[in-house]
Amino acid sequence: MKKLGRKLAAAAAILAIAALWIASSAQPAPARQRLDPGYRFDGGTPRERAQVRSALRASSFDWRVLPVVVTIHIVADLGTSEAAPGEIWLDRSLLSTGRFAWGVVQHEYAHQVDVFCLDATRRAQLLGELGGTGWWASDGHAPHADAAAERFASTLAWTYWPSRSNVMSPAAAGVESSSVRPARFRALVQSVLAQSCG
Repeated sequence: MKKLGRKLAAAAAILAIAALWIASSAQPAPARQRLDPGYRFDGGTPRERAQVRSALRASSFDWRVLPVVVTIHIVADLGTSEAAPGEIWLDRSLLSTGRFAWGVVQHEYAHQVDVFCLDATRRAQLLGELGGTGWWASDGHAPHADAAAERFASTLAWTYWPSRSNVMSPAAAGVESSSVRPARFRALVQSVLAQSCG
């Protein structure tokens, strides 16, 4: 009888510990503790997807401020990289270049920050700092760097990953990322995002 009592007590203790463990593990982790921003892939090999992850992790910008899940399309023969609200298209051949692609990935992701975290007032404030003929290029023949949206994306990519490997550096991207010094740009971004995506 004593043996049975001890076995029951031991079983009850094990069940109590298991119940505590299950209850604690059932609590969802806060969203801010995610290592990666919210995105999903459409296409791409494990190696190509790893390049995207590495690009985003190389940046000190907290991409998790975005209130949406971004779909990243990895496609062949695209010839360029593009972004639309909630979507990014990356060429497989670009991702095959490794670190060379990282600045471009960050640039396209920065367009998501623009779309989801900036409004007309904040864009006007940033336009005064970044320069350009307008926020978006008004016609297809205008130089890429004339659009403040492109300057914003390139400057964000460079400011938060100031690496020699970054093709968005002022030396490589020219006026697109050179109109605002990194310290000033960080302060502007922190101020703007605190009001919109913070």
